[in-house]
Amino acid sequence: MSINIAIDGPAGAGKSTIAKLVAKKKGYIYVDTGAMYRAMALYLYRQGIDVQAEDAAEQIARICNRPQISIRYENGEQIVLLDGENVNGLIRTEEVSRMASISSAVPLVRARLVQLQQQLAAETDVVMDGRDIGTVVLPGADVKVYLTASVEERARRRYQENLDKGLACNLEEIKADIAERDHRDMTRETSPLKQAEDAVMIDSSDMTIEQVAEAILKLTEEMSR
Repeated sequence: MSINIAIDGPAGAGKSTIAKLVAKKKGYIYVDTGAMYRAMALYLYRQGIDVQAEDAAEQIARICNRPQISIRYENGEQIVLLDGENVNGLIRTEEVSRMASISSAVPLVRARLVQLQQQLAAETDVVMDGRDIGTVVLPGADVKVYLTASVEERARRRYQENLDKGLACNLEEIKADIAERDHRDMTRETSPLKQAEDAVMIDSSDMTIEQVAEAILKLTEEMSR
């Protein structure tokens, strides 16, 4: 029986970084949901969907249930599979990005991806992060974590990341952007961001990446007792 770890939380809380580290330490698959959406976009692009067409959403809805999309690891590398084909080198193009921005807003695409993510989680041990993993995608996950941090700390982290990349930025603007995104994520009509009732909240404001990972690993150990 597979073990599932769900990590939810607001933007900038470090979910992906932590999820990848926990998955590595446990030997589980980190499910890159964004890569799965891009694989779907590649499939739609290959089917000749015209994103400029007035009925693009309808075209997408008609065929989005056809492809099989999954993730596995080979020699430590994450492999995204589209109908059995390794598409790692094909899902970061401008054309696929454009298609993904359109297709991800189609409800039936989301429903299909959630189905595929649930299928993957049923077959193997996974760590999955997002906004609604513990509430919608994997409501029966063995370990659920709501990872958060103060708006100020999340803004400071992003500000520092931008400085390290040599990008000009304003801390107050970043802070305002994060607060606005929190509100948008928490009040959206479909799958709003919220802490699952049985999720453990971890505030990483004053914690290192390793400390957060160890806290989650401890939860998995307690689960197995």
